[in-house]
Amino acid sequence: MPFNDTAHCCYLAPQPLVSSILPPMLIIELLLGLPGNLMALWVFSRHLRSWKPNVVLLFNLAVADLMLLVSLPYQIHYHLQQENWVFGHFWCRFNLFMLAINRSASIGFMTAVAVDRYFKVVHVHHKINFISSRRVVGIACFIWIVVILLRLPLLTSDLMIIKNNKSVCRSFNYYKNPPPGILFHYIVYLSEFFLSFIVLLFCSLRIYCFLGRRQIATRTKMRPAMKIVLVIIGIFIVCFFPGVATGLSALYLRTLGKDYYDGFRLNGQLFVLALGLTYLNSALDPIVYGFCSSMFRDALRQSIHRLGSVKGSKKYFLQPLKGRGNAKIRTVK
Repeated sequence: MPFNDTAHCCYLAPQPLVSSILPPMLIIELLLGLPGNLMALWVFSRHLRSWKPNVVLLFNLAVADLMLLVSLPYQIHYHLQQENWVFGHFWCRFNLFMLAINRSASIGFMTAVAVDRYFKVVHVHHKINFISSRRVVGIACFIWIVVILLRLPLLTSDLMIIKNNKSVCRSFNYYKNPPPGILFHYIVYLSEFFLSFIVLLFCSLRIYCFLGRRQIATRTKMRPAMKIVLVIIGIFIVCFFPGVATGLSALYLRTLGKDYYDGFRLNGQLFVLALGLTYLNSALDPIVYGFCSSMFRDALRQSIHRLGSVKGSKKYFLQPLKGRGNAKIRTVK
């Protein structure tokens, strides 16, 4: 059997590693990501008039995460059913389209946040630092338009394979000759990571070198910007790099021939698990909100303080009355 046909059979074969690990992973990501992003949207929406340019970027990042969290239950159901998609062809394409948009938009807006911090520290007097929030809204709209256009091939391609009464729905299939739209999807998947990662490394190195030449007082004041960029780089490495690494290794193993079938099959399962790690960014992005936005930090502190006040403001206990069998309630403030 030619290796291309072997790879296709490997694609349709059961994936025990995926079915045992991925569903609980996705459920945990959903439970962690939903509260933080809903709170971020609530906080940012309450302070529309006081939005700064970085808050506009963070709000759009939260919107992208919410789009992911809305789509994630379908993936959880799909993997709980041993990778059997039951929602039809169109919803297969649309669901994968939404997941891909989250990845691209998250990468785009996190990179924009890092570039914003870079200019705030290294080029303090640059005109970019003085643009209005309205212009940043225009930049955010441009990012959304680019992201949607880059991911449109997923809506126009047939991504579901039906065999033996089982419907497999994935955006990464094994093709002898990938259609132009799917090939473009693969190129975008790899290039958006590497281009953004290069920008992040450049920003972090430039901020580090800049702070190294400054006095201690100035260095302390601007150090949070460095932390923001490092947090974003950490999210890239944890969430996005495993999928890129396993994807590239799959391409390499495919060139080695059928003798590496077992390695190719294991790598395919690791790649699907790595795609599950991609969705972890929705749970980690609230960390970025906390580092970047004092508005979000203050709201979080107030919520924690109010929760503590409600629990500790009043304590009720029963004290027996002398000479009687009943009791009265005393309140301690």
